[in-house]
Order: sequence, then structure tokens, then C-alpha cells
Amino acid sequence: MRISFAAIATLAFLLVSEASSQRGPFTSPQAVVKQSIGGTEFQVDYYAPSMHGRKVMGGLVPYGEVWCTGANIATGFTLGADIQMGGLKMPKGEYSIWTLPNAQEWMLIINKETGQFHLNYNVSLDFGRTKMELKTLPDAVETFRVELRDEGGKKGRLVLLWENTEASMPFTVLP
Repeated sequence: MRISFAAIATLAFLLVSEASSQRGPFTSPQAVVKQSIGGTEFQVDYYAPSMHGRKVMGGLVPYGEVWCTGANIATGFTLGADIQMGGLKMPKGEYSIWTLPNAQEWMLIINKETGQFHLNYNVSLDFGRTKMELKTLPDAVETFRVELRDEGGKKGRLVLLWENTEASMPFTVLP
């Protein structure tokens, strides 16, 4: 029995199309974290890549280059109230989160543009930058995760976790 090249190509296309439709358009799943801090709702929308045996910090996420802090579409940060985050006084609204990681220091970048593809960072739309706190985790985090932690009263913390790195930034809900 002879099978034509066209038949094989068609079958391969159908198999790849079926696998893609089951997986969705992105291999890094979408995630949402919501948290009430100081009686106000905050939300982070992101895509969560996984390590899959790769070196992440200083490898997949290069040091010294702006990272979209997730995958696919820029990570969104919705503030239900004005906040003070490091040296940034941010009005209620929607922003995107980017980072500038280095081995010893990370900068959190808040950008006024939202919904852009992860490679379309526009520095001219930065709201501002502030230094993050870094910790080395004892156990690796396989899949990138964002947390919003309620630290009591009107205090919260934005936390980024992946591989053996925890980068975080405290903030205060303003009156």
C-alpha cells in the first residue's frame, strides 16, 4: 500500500492542529490572583511558564534585560485604590508589570500600557521603577507564580516566585 506525501502531510497537520486546540494558543497557562488588602481588591493577570528542566534565572530569564514577568501577554496589575509602592505613588487603575532581574538586585517596572505581547515593551510608557526585595528559596518553584499577600491593615506585598527566586515589593493602600 502506497501513501502519498500529500496524505502524510495532511495527517500530520491534523494531528498538530488537534494537539494545539487541546492545549490552547499558549503553552504557559493563564492565571489570575485576587486579594483584598485594606478593604480594597487588587488583581494580577498573567501567564505562568514552567521550568521544564531549563535554567531560568540568568538563562531563560536573562540578567540585565527587561523581562515581561511571565509569558505571552504582559502581566497585568489592577489596583482598586491608590498605593505607595517603594518610591512610586500609583493611582488606582490598570498597569503592566515588567522586571529587570540581575543576580543580586531586581527592579520592578510599572508600565502604563496593558495587554501588549510580551516582547512589545515600550520604555517610554513606564510609570516608574523601584527596587525589589530578593530571597533565595530552599526548594525550586517549577511554575512561575505571582502572589498578592495581605500583610495586615493597609499593607500588602506583590510576590514573584520562580525557580529558587522570590522577588517581592511591599505596598501600602493610600487613604
